[in-house]
Amino acid sequence: MGQEIFAAYESEVRSYCRSWPVIFDRAKGSTLWDTDGNAYLDFFAGAGALNYGHNHPIVKAALNEYLAEDRIIHSLDMFTVAKEEFLRRFHDVILAPNGLEYKVQFPGPTGTNAVEAALKIARKVTGRETIVSFTNAFHGMTLGALSVTGNSMKRGGAGVPLVHTVPMPYDNYLDGSTPDFMWFERLLTDSGSGLEDPAAVIVETVQGEGGVNVARGQWLRALEELCRAHGILLVIDDVQMGCGRTGEFFSFTEYGLDPDVVCVSKSISGSGLPMALTLIKPEHDEWAPGEHNGTFRGNNPAFVTGTAALDLWTDDTLQRTTAAHATQMCTALSAISDDNPALKAEVRGRGAIWGLDVGSGDLAAKICRQAFSNELLVETAGPDGNVVKLLPALTIETDELEAGLDRLTDAVQRVCG
Repeated sequence: MGQEIFAAYESEVRSYCRSWPVIFDRAKGSTLWDTDGNAYLDFFAGAGALNYGHNHPIVKAALNEYLAEDRIIHSLDMFTVAKEEFLRRFHDVILAPNGLEYKVQFPGPTGTNAVEAALKIARKVTGRETIVSFTNAFHGMTLGALSVTGNSMKRGGAGVPLVHTVPMPYDNYLDGSTPDFMWFERLLTDSGSGLEDPAAVIVETVQGEGGVNVARGQWLRALEELCRAHGILLVIDDVQMGCGRTGEFFSFTEYGLDPDVVCVSKSISGSGLPMALTLIKPEHDEWAPGEHNGTFRGNNPAFVTGTAALDLWTDDTLQRTTAAHATQMCTALSAISDDNPALKAEVRGRGAIWGLDVGSGDLAAKICRQAFSNELLVETAGPDGNVVKLLPALTIETDELEAGLDRLTDAVQRVCG
């Protein structure tokens, strides 16, 4: 089996396969095997869609049983047993224990669908048009989500003007030289600023694709207060940072935030199956029936695997493991930075997402290529691809994490030594 078929028939838009030019065949936990039998440690986790690793036994068993019984697979938004069980379990295990009350919308299969629904409901509820987003944000590849995304290359792919949005500086974007929100607050209160009253602010608590930029709790709480003072809905995009990536199930609960709308996808199915949620406070659930719909918003196998994955959240095991792994990753990356002073690398992260900013996209790419030669999958992030981004499964074993970090350390030394 060769790779010629992909070059012959698949679009030039393909990307990850260019960085990892092998044909993968099997996966279990945090390991993938290619067709030659080579084993690769996975510090990518499906870009955050595999927080529980590949083929988690609890999740896989539930799916196998469901499929073997000829149960419903496709249902749009019809009532099904699988959807009922997911909604009940999600409320009982996640929402209620966190004191959260949301209506659950199934907007379509991906994170960008969740964002599109969030932007639309915010505009409908407030009667306003403008959405405020942040520098280096990433929210998806459809037009609405692109309009609140910062990356110029991705925005350029739209081919049309992306309007009715205004970017603001993310936490520490100005290196502390300007007080937080001074510009934003001034625009909101100055009748001559030209800024229309926004419908919503959309924000990631950690910007993953943007370069592993971590917002402080203080900054996020101040943002929420600003929204409340001006009647602006707060939308938190938890597509990549949710489902335990930062420690708790939602990335914002640690800071006591109470967003109006929350976007969830990637690991919500627990299995890599497509699934997304837009969580809406009940008082904002003003949709008319069918006003926002989609053919694949009723992915019942994903409901089944998502329900099974919630069994992993009935105690604090994942949170404690993630905290320990965070220390392990921070220590290893700090050692890489200290041992290679010429790099002037910056280490940043939270929970199970960490980044090593080496200041150069070319250098970061070389490190990731060497990591692949060391049989480790790791990607780049940031506006110029200047961050080596670590995104292992939450369920990775401690010795596997250590082995992957050793392979990354070796890659840096080979490239920079």
